[in-house]
Amino acid sequence: MKRNIYILLGVVLLIGVALAQNADNGIAAVFKQEEPLPTETGPRAGLLAPGFTLKGMDGKTYTAGGAKEKAVFVSFWASWCEPCKEEAPALNTLAAKYKDEMDMYGVNVTPYDKLKDAKAFVEEYKLTFPILLDEEGEAYAKYNGVAFPTNVLIDKNGVIQEVILGILPEKELERKIKKVIN
Repeated sequence: MKRNIYILLGVVLLIGVALAQNADNGIAAVFKQEEPLPTETGPRAGLLAPGFTLKGMDGKTYTAGGAKEKAVFVSFWASWCEPCKEEAPALNTLAAKYKDEMDMYGVNVTPYDKLKDAKAFVEEYKLTFPILLDEEGEAYAKYNGVAFPTNVLIDKNGVIQEVILGILPEKELERKIKKVIN
């Protein structure tokens, strides 16, 4: 009888190990059901992304917030920000690499910048993704902006997956993007 209990415990342990190794998000993912979308909007992970509509430097109007066909990456920046300068080439590379799975928007927080400096920044770093102008700082305020850059990763359902203050190494940022688009 005692031997049967040890055998049963061993089998349960092996099944647990197998489930943990084969589940993308750990063993809990095997038993977890789809969670409903949040109903609250706010500037933090797990909440619906606050919506905004801004005009781009290209003259087009862009909207963020709500369900989309692709994930969305929003980067709030200013031209004088040294970390923004450091991050710009990586964002350009990642925007091109993931253009089919993710929309990237650079949002210049214009009240903290000068339009001519923002345009010079875009030219200097040859940014190819849409650059939006937050002329009143309202979009930045909706995300409780406190630092440049502030990067927001939003999934296809319009739910914020992560808010990143400051910069990350390109590989780490790419890992986070892959997680959101998958």
